[in-house]
Amino acid sequence: MKTPESRHPCQWWHPLDDGRIQCDLCPRDCRLHEGQRGACFVRMNEGGAMQLTTWGRSSGFCIDPIEKKPLNHFYPGSAILSFGTAGCNLACKFCQNWDISKSRDMDRLMDSATPETIAAAAQRYGARSVAYTYNDPVIFAEYAIDTAAACRAAGILNVAVTAGYIHEAPRKTFFSMMDAANVDLKAFTDDFYFRQCGAHLQPILDTLAWIHHESDCWLEITTLLIPGLNDSDEELRQLAGWIFRELGPRVPLHLTAFHPDWKLDDIAPTPPATLTRARRIALDQGLQHVYTGNVHDPEGGTTRCTGCGKALIVRDWYEIRGYEVTESGCCPGCGTALAGHFGGWRPAFGAQRIPVRLGLA
Repeated sequence: MKTPESRHPCQWWHPLDDGRIQCDLCPRDCRLHEGQRGACFVRMNEGGAMQLTTWGRSSGFCIDPIEKKPLNHFYPGSAILSFGTAGCNLACKFCQNWDISKSRDMDRLMDSATPETIAAAAQRYGARSVAYTYNDPVIFAEYAIDTAAACRAAGILNVAVTAGYIHEAPRKTFFSMMDAANVDLKAFTDDFYFRQCGAHLQPILDTLAWIHHESDCWLEITTLLIPGLNDSDEELRQLAGWIFRELGPRVPLHLTAFHPDWKLDDIAPTPPATLTRARRIALDQGLQHVYTGNVHDPEGGTTRCTGCGKALIVRDWYEIRGYEVTESGCCPGCGTALAGHFGGWRPAFGAQRIPVRLGLA
């Protein structure tokens, strides 16, 4: 069996006439000489072939509440085993996990585990699902896909937390193995993506549309609101309007508060009033489930019935304070079905975050 520290052949690449190879995983299309790494840092030309250098290695494992992903309509209150690796294929100046995603130090990969070990750990800790998160799982797609297969065999669900910057062919393979995804829609202008993330908007919109219309993967969206950069009324109307037209009113949108970090440490934190204003704009555009995040805001965290308006799931940050959804995922009052996946409610896992070690050494 493959050891956790081994290299792993990458699936999406092709040779070029000049002796380089091109990575076909994401729109960066990195062209690499022997020994060079892509912009993500973890995909490398080694021996004339693309290798993933982080297969089986992790920056750490934690048991989280699923609301932390954030997912509010995918088995609320359940525990999820979360892990990531290192590197990223975006270059966001505001990255909240920059010590992992921007890392060029493989020593940050402090734990190791095979896919089968991760699936077994999820069972052992009572986690309903495994999250590929902290840094973008797109860049360690082969490891995530292998782990997702082991989890499915063990009856464990799979969740991707991603920016969605991925080409069409790998997108189909990757998200076919995911049961739910939260995709960061970081803004609604290409200028923001280019200047702040070193990327482009359209590939993310393509990913969102494909997940929702072409896969069985449950989708929720997160936008981190950064004062003065992506929080204008007009941009928020355009963003919410696009979701309504292209994806429909039932896709949940999470509007979360920025705090100064990485290269944007000179911008003030997002005022709670901005989140309230943004939520109202999105609701006025027709979206049915709009949430605020990274703040204490019970109204902004509450899931309401779209039929009668009853508060079905009351939250404050990651804490569930009230839960009234039937086993079949309906309002107990009027019977309206709630968008998402429910059933098998147990007492909520709670807001705690529990680090765990899975290393085999």
